[in-house]
This record gives sequence, structure tokens and C-alpha cells, in this order.
Amino acid sequence: MRQLHLITAFAMIAVTPAFGTEHDTLTIGMTVSQTGPLNVDSVAQQRGFEVWRDEVNAAGGIKAGDHHYMVRFVTYDDQSQGGRVQQLYTRLINQDHAQFLFGPYSSGLTATAAVISEQYGKLMVITGGAEPKTYELGNKYLFQVISPADHYLSGAIEALRSKNPQAKVALVYSDDPFSKAVMLAAREQARQAELEIVLDESYAPATTDFSPIINKVIAAKADALLGGGHYPDGATLARELYDQRAGLKWLTLLVAPGSDEFARLGPAALGVTVPSQWEIQATYKPQFGPTAAEFAKAFAEKFKIPADYHSASGYAGAALLQYAIETAGSIEPDKVAVVLNATDVTTFFGHIKFASDAAHHGLQIAHEMVLAQWQMRNGNLAREVVWPAAAQTASILYPAQ
Repeated sequence: MRQLHLITAFAMIAVTPAFGTEHDTLTIGMTVSQTGPLNVDSVAQQRGFEVWRDEVNAAGGIKAGDHHYMVRFVTYDDQSQGGRVQQLYTRLINQDHAQFLFGPYSSGLTATAAVISEQYGKLMVITGGAEPKTYELGNKYLFQVISPADHYLSGAIEALRSKNPQAKVALVYSDDPFSKAVMLAAREQARQAELEIVLDESYAPATTDFSPIINKVIAAKADALLGGGHYPDGATLARELYDQRAGLKWLTLLVAPGSDEFARLGPAALGVTVPSQWEIQATYKPQFGPTAAEFAKAFAEKFKIPADYHSASGYAGAALLQYAIETAGSIEPDKVAVVLNATDVTTFFGHIKFASDAAHHGLQIAHEMVLAQWQMRNGNLAREVVWPAAAQTASILYPAQ
């Protein structure tokens, strides 16, 4: 009984009241890391979902055939724990009767949720799980909106090589599924770029003291570092590298510098680069839905903070589900999946297309990432797009400090 009480206590059910008899209700279930180490990025993703929901309901709901569906969210706190994800997604399906699912944040939690969604044949849109392996298991109802993990550091490696072909690189990364998948590809990409890897070191995701690893970075005479994991560890690593004067000319970290909270590091943030799924300066011409500027304005008006790529991916994934339902004229998962399998569109988030072959079903194969760097703009720290050249809003700052 105590376990059930805990689940109920952490429930955050968003219900749109009094839809009226002319509308039906579409229930979408998800877990969010309201607490735990994934909190910052997971909540940002959830906020993107919420902006979409509010806009859809304000416009009269999703039209599918002769029906209009007002959107209702059922949301639980997974506490950044895989065990809770499995339990809660089962609850969302069996007790809350969710008709569609949004995935949790992070590759590890997504993989756990996918076991449940596939078991029950529920379509799940994934906007925060980048590890490709999840899409290589014969799943039929998963659809990944963001670029896969093996593309995360491609731009950083190309940009670094353009500035210093003789760079000595330290790979320092979290021992979690997403970060390891990123590094598996980056290791080979760095070698192909003929960059010298002088240190290859993983760390526990809960690490709060990086001094021993930073000592190894200094001893290896690295002048560039690629790595990180999620927000808490990435921000701590950046701050301690600065405080200990590691002497790096280049620092690329996953996830953490993509959040506006990273600016709180002050001078430790300057010059840090981050592979980004989306930046607010994006100028993609969407085939449906808002422009980047329109989304950013709506997000800022609702939450009083700027949007980041986590919130943008959340909104974009939700909008794609709406597009598929309206195109199919149905909320039947198989009919919606047929539309998503054939989707090849551009939204404000960029180009979206899913692999439809059995060996990689649902894997994102069209979306491209950019490399952003923290620089000074009008006296304040801000992210600028520095790679590729076609998307560049500022020149690369090198050395970073």
C-alpha cells in the first residue's frame, strides 16, 4: 500500500476542464523527472509539450475525421529512476487509459519505457532519448524526433579539426547509455579526423568531484576535451575545469551547455561548446506549425524564460503526433503509425523523417544538429551557432578561454 501511496503522491495530472459535449478527449501519458539528476532537461521537455497542448486546446482540439479531441495529459514523476518508469508507464496504460505516450527524458529511461509501450502496442513519440540501440530491437510503435547519439559530436570534431588539426583530445564522459553511445561514435570520428586521443575516461553519473580526472587531463597534456553527460555532472565538470585551470583551448560538453542555466557559471561558461538539436536562431521554413520565432515567443510568454532545444523537441514531437492523427483522420495507433512511417517534413525544429525498415524502425534519419558556443553578446553570455558554416551566427571562439 505504501508503494501505491508514493505513486499517487507524485502524480501530476493535467486535465483540461469542461471540454463540452461536442468534443472528445485524447489522453496522452508520460513520466517527467520532476526530481532527480535529469530534472532540468526533463522539465524543459515537458514545458514544450505543455505549450503545444495549450495551443491545441485553445484552437478547439485535434480534428480526426468527424471528431475533435481536446488533449489531456496524465503525468507522473519518475524521479529519474528506471524502475519507476516501468511501473508508471504500465499504470498510464492500464489505469489511466492513455491512448498515446510521450517518452521520458534520457536514453536509459526511454529504453525502459519502450519495453512497456511495445508490450501494449501503444505509440510513443520520443523527444529525449538519442541512443540508437532502442530502435534496433524490432519495435513498431516508437518514433524518435531528435538526432541519434552517434551524430552528437560530429560537428564538434569537424570544428575542432578546422581550428587545430594537431589537437590532443581527452574523452571524459558519464558512464550512462546515452553518453557511452555518443562516445562510441566520437572515438572513431576523432581517429578518422586524425586527432590524437590522449585520455579516454568515464565517470559515475553522480560524480561531484572531478579533481582526480582533471589531474589526468592535465597530466595527459590535453588541449581539448569532449564529453560530459547530463546537466548536473556537465555543469560541475565545466566549473571545476575552469577553477583548476586545466589549460584547455576547446571544451565540448553534452547537454549541460544547451540549457540557459549554464550561464550561471559565469566565466567558466565562456567558450564552452555544445551539440544542439535546435537553437532559437533557427530559420527553418515549417510545412506546418509555428516558426522558430513564433514558438520561442509563445514559450517565453508562458514560462518567462527562453526556450531551449529540449523544450523545442518536446513541442515538435507533439506537433508531429497531431499532424499524423489529423492526416490519418483517426486515433487508431496503427493508422497513425502508417502516417509517421511515411513522414518526410520540415518543422521549425528542422527536417524530420523516420526509418521504416524493421531493423531500425522509428530511428530519426533526417534531423541535423548544430554546434553552439557560449560567447559574449552585448555584455552578456549567450549561445551562438558556430557550426556548420551555413547555420553560423558567429565565428568560433578559439582558444575558448
